[in-house]
Amino acid sequence: MRVTSIAAVPTSSGSRYLQQLCKHWSHNLEVAFIADHGTIRFPAEGRAGTFPGDALVTLDAKDDALDVRIDASVAEQREVMKDVVARHLDRFAFREAPLTFDWKDG
Repeated sequence: MRVTSIAAVPTSSGSRYLQQLCKHWSHNLEVAFIADHGTIRFPAEGRAGTFPGDALVTLDAKDDALDVRIDASVAEQREVMKDVVARHLDRFAFREAPLTFDWKDG
């Protein structure tokens, strides 16, 4: 079973933040990205904790927002990943921070 959460984060710099975040995590994680789409796989066992399966973060840059999707193995992992993603994006978006994350869980 997978649990998901999505957020459309208002920003006109979504592509820049997506690329910065993917480059940042590419040193330690499985990452794939182009200017307007990226994926980051967080292993089941890592700094964020130990969970039944991997988590996948998908980023899609739009003109006025950065769409963020988290697919996690359990609800606890999803909550941890929300915090990890938000903190890192706010760090790269320091001029706009804090960004608005209106998470919708599924």
